[in-house]
Amino acid sequence: MKALFIGQTYIDVTFLADSMPTGDDKTIANDYAVSFGGNAVTAAFACAKLGIAPDLLCTMADDWLARMFRDMAAKYSIPIHSRKVAESSLSFIMPKDGKRAIVRCRDNNFLHPFPSLNLDGCQALHIDGHIPDAALHYAKACREAGIMTSLDGGAVRENTEEVLNYIDVAVVSDLFCEQLGLGEEGTLQYLRDKGVKVGAITKGEYGVLWYDNFGPTRHLPALNIPKEKVLDTNGAGDTFHGAYVYAYLANPAGDWEDHFKLARAASAHAIQHLGNESSLPDQDDIRIAQAAYSESTLKPEGF
Repeated sequence: MKALFIGQTYIDVTFLADSMPTGDDKTIANDYAVSFGGNAVTAAFACAKLGIAPDLLCTMADDWLARMFRDMAAKYSIPIHSRKVAESSLSFIMPKDGKRAIVRCRDNNFLHPFPSLNLDGCQALHIDGHIPDAALHYAKACREAGIMTSLDGGAVRENTEEVLNYIDVAVVSDLFCEQLGLGEEGTLQYLRDKGVKVGAITKGEYGVLWYDNFGPTRHLPALNIPKEKVLDTNGAGDTFHGAYVYAYLANPAGDWEDHFKLARAASAHAIQHLGNESSLPDQDDIRIAQAAYSESTLKPEGF
């Protein structure tokens, strides 16, 4: 096991349409994609596409959607460790104008305890908090074993405060800041106070606010992607997480600015494609994005 990712599994149905029908109305989508979904799940696939396939502890049902997901994971050589649920979860996603509307159909009623795994050889843990007891258990175990721990803080979840006591790298969202009731600097200071060595807030076209080694806040600009090339932003953040974990695994002694720059290029590639699978970058895609796009001049207020 090179790395372990833990999160909720979805099958994503992403579609482009001019409008969402209501009542008895109907419409025809202009395009659609069906792929794997879920925060840490998509991150795991991104890491695998870049060259290092992690193990994945995720929710799984005994139905045809789960079998389809297993086929997807096998294609990327990702070993699956199941936390059983009754039904597979689905997301219906409608990207439009750089945003996306989402309807989630989620089963997180776990039928059995999470599996006990051997962490020998594991170098990184990435969690999204969607399987809270497993997230906490493995964050503690990895901290004790000296394994790098990473959190996707897309939202504040039921045991996020406790989990953060065992996290080395936390990359969080604006929603996370809002839920804490803190601003950007307040949130980053909160992460420092929790012992998080590398903390970041992703801000879309405004780039990333971050620190490392408990140092001062820095700004990494986004890449300047023309608006007409932005097709689907869903999953771009998950790709960012998977890419920086890959960068760490490929070069554990490397600088976190370089890790985040690779992740930035991965996300810049992702937003130009429809659906999670077609959005995944390989090494050539990373190099192309880094060479093709300059840094944006947009900055968060105060930076």
